[in-house]
Amino acid sequence: MNKRILMLAMSSAVLSSSVFAATNEDPYVAGFEQYAKEIGSHSVMLEEAVESYAKDVAKTEKSVGYIGKQLPIPQAQKVTDGVYTVVGSMIWHNPSNYGLNNNLSFIIFEDGVFVFNAGANPALAYTLHQQIKKITNKPVKWVAVENNQGHAYLGASYWVDVGVRNLYSSSMANQQFDEAFPYIKEEWSVRVGRDITASARNVADKFTTFDGELEIDVGGGETVLLKDFGPGHTPASTSAYIPSRKVILTGDLGFNERMPVFFKYTDSFAWEGSYKNMLSQIPQDTIVIPGHGTPTDMETAKRQMYDYLVYMHQEVQKVVDAGGNQEDAEQVDQSMYKDRPVFDQAAKNNARHIYQEITGGDF
Repeated sequence: MNKRILMLAMSSAVLSSSVFAATNEDPYVAGFEQYAKEIGSHSVMLEEAVESYAKDVAKTEKSVGYIGKQLPIPQAQKVTDGVYTVVGSMIWHNPSNYGLNNNLSFIIFEDGVFVFNAGANPALAYTLHQQIKKITNKPVKWVAVENNQGHAYLGASYWVDVGVRNLYSSSMANQQFDEAFPYIKEEWSVRVGRDITASARNVADKFTTFDGELEIDVGGGETVLLKDFGPGHTPASTSAYIPSRKVILTGDLGFNERMPVFFKYTDSFAWEGSYKNMLSQIPQDTIVIPGHGTPTDMETAKRQMYDYLVYMHQEVQKVVDAGGNQEDAEQVDQSMYKDRPVFDQAAKNNARHIYQEITGGDF
């Protein structure tokens, strides 16, 4: 009898899985919950047993953060003492890169590990965690995110589930992510994969937020200074500066090697000012881990990002001053950047964006 009941429950769970696949619920657990409702009018005892089983499975799933295989992502590279980064794909987020098209970094301190960027989904967060465990037995104690974008935030629920209690974001980014969570999750599910994104939950309420800057004591006399140098690529952007290691993780304030991409919400002139603000505060001998691209030095990072912004602003302004239109702006010479990944998708878009910032666009 017990075997028959279990087989019926499993059959119901399988049949119901398609109904719940598009929701935030695990289809396996949801199937048992649905079965419990269906048999409730026939057997209270069986209903309670099935509900209890579903709750136990859900609790187990949540406690481990993610149940699945590690993803085949690049190995973390050592940048300097105790500082590592996994350099993400230089192209768009898609199923082949699992949404890893930004950098995921971690720093090993005396009291634990600091992770910068939660990952695009729980599967990526889990995979990064496995890499961390191979390098150190110290626990992950802190997680900070660079902005409100999916590849920074969607893996945050994994870190909460495995016990991380110190999560950080700028106030604006956290609010933006919280308000747009259903849309962000759906977009990344479609673009990257529903299976690895499905268990992502909105844990914005678990974050400690800040405006301007926040200093975090990470033990051993060391600190991490979280700074929002100002808007640009996104309206709010967090960088993490570790003076004792002479390292700054710029987040999307900085791109190296990869072509920067302007979105509707990008303020490219503010971006130039924010980067200049960073240059005025961070020592020249600091190592830069950008939001996209490989680690580098301050001079190279400036040339790759800040100088590009300055050049584009000057060249598009010349077009405007000469009475040119949007198509003329799109023809601004960017050939010196043609070897950068996503150049073809980004170059004309960026010029057009700056033209519209200056003029409001053609009529």
